[in-house]
Amino acid sequence: MGTRGAWIAGAAASVVMAAVIVAALVWPRGETNAIATPDPTVSVATTPAPTPTATPTPTGPPANERAYEAEGLPTVDVHAVIPELPVDDAPDAMTVGLTATPHDAGAPVFADPTGEPVAWLLPEQRYGGTTVPVVEIHEAWAKVLLVGRQAVAGEGDPSQLSGWIRTADVAMASNDRRVEVDLSERTIDLVTIDGDDAARETIATDFASGTDETPTPLGRSFVMLTEQVSFAYTRGHEMIYLSVQSPTLAGFGGQSVAVTAFHYHDARTGEISNGCLRVSADVIERLAALPAGTPVHVTA
Repeated sequence: MGTRGAWIAGAAASVVMAAVIVAALVWPRGETNAIATPDPTVSVATTPAPTPTATPTPTGPPANERAYEAEGLPTVDVHAVIPELPVDDAPDAMTVGLTATPHDAGAPVFADPTGEPVAWLLPEQRYGGTTVPVVEIHEAWAKVLLVGRQAVAGEGDPSQLSGWIRTADVAMASNDRRVEVDLSERTIDLVTIDGDDAARETIATDFASGTDETPTPLGRSFVMLTEQVSFAYTRGHEMIYLSVQSPTLAGFGGQSVAVTAFHYHDARTGEISNGCLRVSADVIERLAALPAGTPVHVTA
């Protein structure tokens, strides 16, 4: 072998020796795999895998984002007779502490949130009834009480109306008060809700109510309108009109409606009225301070 051959052979031997040294450093003696066993005394920081986040599921009936117009739909007001709207199916239940008032254009009203609108609720009108209590609330829908009737007395069911509105069409407000009328105990209570607590104040221990032939409607309704009237028997005090009408009278006093109301009257004891609740001046003053949409519950 010449000088050049000896140099190449020596270089090759050096490469082999280096490889052996590296191998000896990387792979400890006696190991047969390529992954060293972790030392249990050594703490190794790890990054936990992110927890999957579920997409919230909308509650209640599916949203309806179609555009509607009031044209061709009956207006929900005290004079309305709208057979398509259902009567209240839970008259003894509490409301949810909210009221709803339509935005400027008004709100379509549905008998069923999966159907098409059957009426229109305006943001304001002469006899009120546009701020309504919510009895059931979902993400896209609210079930509310309404003025008007499904039918006049003697021709069908004139009980308290209800319906569905889209939450996007209304402004919601909290309402922490309700009125409870007990016809048996002859008491009227003003109830204020504070979280899980309810403060109860009895504001009347006697009043007049309807006769057997013209009874005061039972169940839940709400304050439709409060206004000063010119009737002599009210002695200048306000009349607090409710959303519910007489179960036996189609109309009253020459009018096509028979609205139940709180009002002042000199004769205000016993079952003597046409369905209205006759109370004293101080009780009227307390009730007149309640906002429209305040729930009123009447029990026998």
